[in-house]
Amino acid sequence: MSLIRLNDVSVKFENTQILREAFFRLEPKDRVGLIGRNGSGKTTLLKLVLDQVQPDQGTVTVEAGVKIGYFSQFSELNGEQTITEVLDALFVEVHAIEDELASIDATIAVEAAAGGSLDALIERQSELFGEMDRLDGWDYTRKIDQALTTLGFDEAHRTCPIDALSGGWRNRAALAKILLEDPDVLLLDEPTNFLDVAGVEWLESWFRDFKGAAIIVSHDRAFLDVVVTRIIELENFHLHEYPGNFAEYIIQKQFRLKTLEAQFVHENELLAFEAEGISDRREAAKASSKKLDKQLSGIKKSRAPRPVDQIITEIYGGLHVKDVLCRVDGLEKAYGEKLLFSGLGFEIRRGNRIVVLGANGSGKSTLLRVLTGDEKQDHGHVDWASGAKVVSYNRMLDELDLDDTVTHAVNALPDSLALTATRKSVGRFLAMFQFSEADLKKRIRELSGGQRARVAMAQCLLSGASVLLLDEPTNHLDLASTQVMERALVHFPGAVVVVSHDRFFTDKIANRMLVFGATGASAGEIDVTAA
Repeated sequence: MSLIRLNDVSVKFENTQILREAFFRLEPKDRVGLIGRNGSGKTTLLKLVLDQVQPDQGTVTVEAGVKIGYFSQFSELNGEQTITEVLDALFVEVHAIEDELASIDATIAVEAAAGGSLDALIERQSELFGEMDRLDGWDYTRKIDQALTTLGFDEAHRTCPIDALSGGWRNRAALAKILLEDPDVLLLDEPTNFLDVAGVEWLESWFRDFKGAAIIVSHDRAFLDVVVTRIIELENFHLHEYPGNFAEYIIQKQFRLKTLEAQFVHENELLAFEAEGISDRREAAKASSKKLDKQLSGIKKSRAPRPVDQIITEIYGGLHVKDVLCRVDGLEKAYGEKLLFSGLGFEIRRGNRIVVLGANGSGKSTLLRVLTGDEKQDHGHVDWASGAKVVSYNRMLDELDLDDTVTHAVNALPDSLALTATRKSVGRFLAMFQFSEADLKKRIRELSGGQRARVAMAQCLLSGASVLLLDEPTNHLDLASTQVMERALVHFPGAVVVVSHDRFFTDKIANRMLVFGATGASAGEIDVTAA
């Protein structure tokens, strides 16, 4: 029996089509990876299931009695409580049994001393022991501790009010709560954002024991590869299903595109024959002829795209970068008694793509802020080469002018490659990032979070800087944008320093790694190309 059913569902928002004639079933133990470009309707589909959005056409059915757990990056918790209190409150039944068992123990002690009958008390005690076994209640404190420890919660995070936590830590808290609630169906919207590698791996292992079904919106390809049993892609308002994990989706999608291309060639030939027939009657049907000529011209352009790598290398052709861009020597940073790193030394050179790895709180993001000068190191030196320009993706994202247009935001930066490359090359580059002509005219305030992330990433890649500093850049990008970014970073002639938990992404771009220990030890540097 299907737990969730979408039947012929269509959704529009302000005359913008989101879904059209969508059919979907979620079966018990299904693990569905939901992918698609920013704005394609992934979150809308989850909200349809939650009854937060109503379809314009069709029906959405959730089987009676199905318990749904929903995680989004904007989940709300009681901000006055600590996360420990929130999680402890999930075990109300267990606490009630504990209280009754304690009461029975006290009563048994009194009755035994008085020589009274204990049969009824012992029988009730046995029933409660059975209930505790059924609820797995003996082990709930370990479950809470394990979830919080693996998600990176130290004692300070566990004991402060949730309102005092950063947005990222509140998201982690919401994820911990939903996982411990053990629902029948999980709806997860970007669950790996803000998790380090250990946290993501813990979530993967948790899924191995999860008996329910799940719909997972995620850009994390390695996570999808491990967890899901099929992929649903939202494309052109429709749902396209691919059995298997992400790796199998890639293979099947290639076959589908080849099939579509063959169909397109056939359509092109038919249109060409039609054009020949129309040309004989050109004078009698000028309007139709002009319309068809335009259609054929559009087909030819779409049939002969420039290769992605060629577009990128054209953009970077005029960017000249020094060999040694930065020297870091004896770097040390601590917060109070917590040592993040010490004795840290390395060089940033042309062509380096350095990935910084380590557990949450080990100092990765702090290192990037020290490199930009936003934070001051306690000891050591960061010496940038004269003329080396450094840009931070996260600062770009934070400082976007909401009243600016996309075109101006991308083109108006000093030294932007958009000013030196051809307009055609820049247009193609932005088109790869899914910016249409209409998108380029929009104000930043009109864009979704994912679209703003694409603007900030395009700014970085076109900035003309020698060094790009990126802190979790894949968190808000869809898969297509992440793939374009990966190709751009591989061809970038300068240097890149990246903090990321996205293993698929880091495996593709890294040629050096800085690996941070969890207890303030010096980071170890690994040459990936030599490993």
